[in-house]
Amino acid sequence: MEKLLPAFMLTLVAGLSTGIGSTIAFFAKKTNTKFLAVSLGFSAGVMIYVSMIEIFFKAKDKFVVVFGNKGGMLATILSFFGGMLVITLIDKLIPQERNPHEVKHVEECDPETGVCRVVESDRSKSLMRTGLFSALAIAIHNFPEGLATFISALQDFSIAIPIVVAIAIHNIPEGIAVSVPIYYATGNKKKAFLYSFLSGLSEPLGAVIGYLILLPFMNPVIEGILFGGVAGIMVFISLDELLPSAREYGEHHLSIYGLVAGMAVMALSLYMFM
Repeated sequence: MEKLLPAFMLTLVAGLSTGIGSTIAFFAKKTNTKFLAVSLGFSAGVMIYVSMIEIFFKAKDKFVVVFGNKGGMLATILSFFGGMLVITLIDKLIPQERNPHEVKHVEECDPETGVCRVVESDRSKSLMRTGLFSALAIAIHNFPEGLATFISALQDFSIAIPIVVAIAIHNIPEGIAVSVPIYYATGNKKKAFLYSFLSGLSEPLGAVIGYLILLPFMNPVIEGILFGGVAGIMVFISLDELLPSAREYGEHHLSIYGLVAGMAVMALSLYMFM
């Protein structure tokens, strides 16, 4: 229980990094696509490595206590792909044009869709609704991400800190998705930044609510399901969102260089904290 506050603070940092996206949208004249490609690749590398090398086997260790070696491995595999199924269903519930993880550029901001060109429009209510829908989409997407960060921080800070960095990087486009249409609706940068910044609260809030719901039932099986599901969710997000976005932002090789660098940093950090 003494780890709850530090774990919450780490999750809060990851969620509120949407504010960085708002800052980029308002003050950068052009998107640094090469930097974003490498950064998103790096984020994917961290999340894939820690999921497959560390979190997956933490799930197995929990299950083995109850089901033995063979049964524990089967339960781990099922929970891993179960996590992927959960995030797939969440993605299906949100239309692609409202998906906050789709590629966004600062210099190309269609206020109707959040994508790629500046369009004059006086339909302020429609734009405001677009921004709020984006914020809602982010809240739905960020619930499992926040839970992943929170559970990891409760278990091991050496794992959680790189995950926080990775999720913070991948939350940057979300800040752009929310802030741009709200800015065009209101003409107020402060208000747009505030909505974007606050939308990130869904990550720590959802994580804590999810954890508290599960807390009374916590046992090795539930912990194994959580770890296995978290690993599956993070791998899916990396393959379905981060790497495709990284490739679209820049050259293919830059995203792979970032991916390898993220894996190397994660491997080194795990080695240092052994």
